[in-house]
Amino acid sequence: MSTDWLLRQHERGNPHSRIDDRHPGDEAWSTGNVVRPLIHGATYFAELLERLEATREGDLVLFTDWQGDADERLDGRSGSEVADVLARADERGVDVRGLVWRSHSAAMGFTAGENLRLGEDLQSRGAEALLDMRVRHGGSHHQKLLVIRHRDDPSRDVAYVGGIDLCHSRRDDADHDGDPQALGTMAEEYGDTPPWHDIQAAISGPAVHDVETVFRERWEDPTPLTRSPFFWLRDRVLGLDVRPDPLPEQTLPPPSPPGATHAVQLLRTYPDLRLGRDYPFARGGERSVARGYSKALGKARTLVYLEDQYLWGRHIGDAFVQALRDQPDLHVLAVVPLHPDLAGAARVPELLGRRRAMAEMHRAAPDRVAVFGIENHAGTPVYVHAKCCIIDDTWTSVGSDNFNRRSWTHDSELSAVVVDTDPADPGAYARALRVRLAAEHLDLDEDDTAAMSRCVDPIAMFHAFSRSADALDAWHAGGRRGERPAGRLRRLRVPELGRWQRTWALPAYLTMHDPDGRPRSLRRRDSF
Repeated sequence: MSTDWLLRQHERGNPHSRIDDRHPGDEAWSTGNVVRPLIHGATYFAELLERLEATREGDLVLFTDWQGDADERLDGRSGSEVADVLARADERGVDVRGLVWRSHSAAMGFTAGENLRLGEDLQSRGAEALLDMRVRHGGSHHQKLLVIRHRDDPSRDVAYVGGIDLCHSRRDDADHDGDPQALGTMAEEYGDTPPWHDIQAAISGPAVHDVETVFRERWEDPTPLTRSPFFWLRDRVLGLDVRPDPLPEQTLPPPSPPGATHAVQLLRTYPDLRLGRDYPFARGGERSVARGYSKALGKARTLVYLEDQYLWGRHIGDAFVQALRDQPDLHVLAVVPLHPDLAGAARVPELLGRRRAMAEMHRAAPDRVAVFGIENHAGTPVYVHAKCCIIDDTWTSVGSDNFNRRSWTHDSELSAVVVDTDPADPGAYARALRVRLAAEHLDLDEDDTAAMSRCVDPIAMFHAFSRSADALDAWHAGGRRGERPAGRLRRLRVPELGRWQRTWALPAYLTMHDPDGRPRSLRRRDSF
């Protein structure tokens, strides 16, 4: 059965959460859902705007954000700004609640000012959006979810889970010209409006209740939102709300939509906060993201296809290496950013992280591992921010977590895993998403059945990516003479770093970029 790929309740390793309370027996997932992958921020934002504008008095909107920009326009037009759309909903009688990560200082390259402004703007108009800093030292709340519950029509309820924040640079589309409202902190290779590739999952059915439970557990945590006296005083001076008001009673899960065959499992990361400050819903942390990936990789036989922002570290490399060694026919195909988002010497620790993952994988199976970046048709690199993994057209994850130790142990993360339980075609959901992503990266016409059929077979797709990247790389190496080959893929090699670079970058990589949030007992055993 396809659900054999999913973690069971005892495998989640967190008896303190109520996320699985409504699931029968030892099951840790919801059945009878429909999940739609929304590729690109522009696609997600357009649907989100329509859904939020359709909310009415008595409805409930819940959201979390790692980064939020109050003025980000969901469809590019005046009046579609994030804060304005959410505030208008609250003014119509919708109950709008948000948890926005407080963020580290802008001096460190983070977005404390923007997140504060979003909270201030929403609170000034009646919505309860709070700044949440209940994280491990140096950590963040990285979950990106939004839930809409309708008082009078639960069949319209929807939850969104993925990698897309309500902020600048995310509203890009398949052309990848970038969001006109762009971040100002990206490396120069990405230009003034960095092209951005991302994915969000839209969930309808009983799993909406599960996503809502993730929000409610965080909202109802009695721990103060910040322990910093400075932030406490500033919030008082600014008149900011710092105490979550009680939420309305949680209603029953919404009904299954017609033809619903998707089982949805929510995987999460919460760190061990230490010093007696554990989350009441995750004492000692939760590492079901790491456990879920490890279990699925252990079942992989043919192709692991992933799109990820990072792909860092020895732990990540080891997980793939074990799968590659156990299964001689297994291939791994990865799409990641061509360049780190940081510039200069600051990017060396990130390259070291990539090297630590890629080198082991390539040594284990040099002909069965391929890693690519993507560019738009103007030759500008596209920043891959998607966090998606498809294994053997069976197990598919879309979420906020990256393939690194930070996401597996240190920050809060949320991912929605889908397995299709349709006995007629259990690979339909995963295969359709994989082929859609391949079509974009290879410049295939989705209406061209013959062209698209070349990607249906997983190994044929692996080789098609290699041929396309080799052709585009050769065109660039030849001075871009003649017609540009179709496709957007560029091959990535294991980063070459000198011994001195590796030496000085390692402490920064291990402590700042990819820290470990596990309890000491798990660190000693090197397990999750």
